[in-house]
Amino acid sequence: MNLETFETFSNGNLCLPEFNTAFKDIPWTKHPKFEGVEQKNIITAKDTNGKFSYHLVKIAPGKTIFDHIHEMQLETHEVIAGEGVCINDGKEIHYAPGVISIMPEKIHHEVHAGQDGLYMFAKFIPAQC
Repeated sequence: MNLETFETFSNGNLCLPEFNTAFKDIPWTKHPKFEGVEQKNIITAKDTNGKFSYHLVKIAPGKTIFDHIHEMQLETHEVIAGEGVCINDGKEIHYAPGVISIMPEKIHHEVHAGQDGLYMFAKFIPAQC
């Protein structure tokens, strides 16, 4: 598996007219519910007045974000590297680089990383955190 694109994003920059933030300066945080899942909170609710949030996510090989819903948020996934499976509203979607998936509010979904892990952007509207 080629992690070059993921590493490029992991060391990228958020560039806005009022400030720039290096992604390398944003710490990885462990997901509070799902083992083996970490994220960098690139854009948070405080940056957007709660309108949206943007996260770089890595799921360790063989780990899972188990079935859940977001009562008020639309969520998108943009797969950067690795492979896996997303169950989105009961339908199985193969995750590979270049795949984008959308989970509207109140839709059950889960993500299972393959043997090399899974690396993606997740966006929430309105913001997750």
